Amino acid sequence: MINEMLSYGFMQRALIGGSLIAILCSVLGVFLVLRRLSLIGDGLSHVTFGSVALAMFFRLHSFYTTLAIIPVVLACALGILKLTQKARIYGDAAIGIVSALGVAAGVMLASIAGGFNVDLFSYLFGNILSISSSELVIAGVLFIIVIAGVVIFYNDLFASTFDEELAKSSGIDTDRINAVLVLLTALTVVLAMKVVGIMLISALLILPAVSALQIAKGFKAAIVCAALIGVCTVVIGISLSFVLNLPTGATIVLINFLTFICAFAARPLLRAR
Repeated sequence: MINEMLSYGFMQRALIGGSLIAILCSVLGVFLVLRRLSLIGDGLSHVTFGSVALAMFFRLHSFYTTLAIIPVVLACALGILKLTQKARIYGDAAIGIVSALGVAAGVMLASIAGGFNVDLFSYLFGNILSISSSELVIAGVLFIIVIAGVVIFYNDLFASTFDEELAKSSGIDTDRINAVLVLLTALTVVLAMKVVGIMLISALLILPAVSALQIAKGFKAAIVCAALIGVCTVVIGISLSFVLNLPTGATIVLINFLTFICAFAARPLLRAR
């Protein structure tokens, strides 16, 4: 069964692309969860919905759709930061404003374009099995960019995550670091829409991270553990969806939730040791 599954090109692309995106979501998810910014993924996913509807309105090919929505989502990520900093709005309120705007724009554009179609629903609920070679290349390039960003700014991200005021007093430009974090998250959200869909992106950012934080004993250990959990759950989810003919995105999220339940249950035993 495994050999048969791996013999298909679309399964090979799905497993490789899904693993890359799972690592990105899991690594960034640890920073976002600890900074209480985990819902930014949900907000940006709604912006992605509006951007996809705009691309569909102009009849763009799926390859160009991905490229077209990247600058829009990046701009909205920075918009959330600016609303928080300049308008004296709490982060969750800023995310809510941008999220509502993204959904409203998406629904309006979809309505003008003639209603929801199959392509738009594939973005809403994910279809990793349909990932193309060109989209896999985009995933690989963005994976390198995001991981390089995390490595380069790791110390500043670490300091800002645990005590932003102390980091600022130590000379760290926390505004720049916050911008780096939300921009990296925006890139990851654009990629993740193919794996679990726009509606379930926040789950892929949150669940591997919170599962790892239940059992890991240090920050770096949590990042590594989250990445492993993310990859394993995505690979298992894709495989089960192929064998049992289940929706891939929903399968991945449910397996992630079961993993969180197991990690939560194991936490007292690990602490006792």
